[in-house]
Amino acid sequence: MKRLRTGSSVASPAESASPAVYLRAPRLADEEEFTSLMRISRAFHRPWASAPSDHERFIGYLGDHKRDDFVAFLVCRAQDDAIVGFFNLSQIVHRSFQSAYLGYAAGRPYAGQGYMREGIQLVLGVAFGELGLHRVEANIQPGNLPSIKLAEGAGFKREGFSPRYLKIGGRWRDHERYAILAEDWLTTVAR
Repeated sequence: MKRLRTGSSVASPAESASPAVYLRAPRLADEEEFTSLMRISRAFHRPWASAPSDHERFIGYLGDHKRDDFVAFLVCRAQDDAIVGFFNLSQIVHRSFQSAYLGYAAGRPYAGQGYMREGIQLVLGVAFGELGLHRVEANIQPGNLPSIKLAEGAGFKREGFSPRYLKIGGRWRDHERYAILAEDWLTTVAR
């Protein structure tokens, strides 16, 4: 797989061994398609996530992607290159911790079609392969059943509950803590 740090690098479907989607880094040229998708998905995401849906926040997202502790992935449909959602690995820490947090959202028109299920496996492949991480954690609001199902389907295990953990939509929200370890992911992939 080519390095996903630069906007021009792409993991093709053949490289990712996934027939429906591939991952690539966001780039400035994606602003209109990405922010439009996130705007039409606002009600779908509420109150679970707040995705970049305007120029200022998209530029901030591109800036985050340039940091050493953050990698952004656009999930693109192979048949037409449409952006269907995104994943982020944030607060990436190496040395003895080797961990990161996973965030994600699907665009409403593409939800429930398996794209994010394939995408999460590709992201975990990068996390545990190229990035050499040992652990990936996802914090999910208890009522967000589609996100919980996605994480559990990828092999994440619930580890605990964090009251008033993240401020989303102007409110502190409780989250359940899910995580997957590299060796557990390898077992899941081998099935």
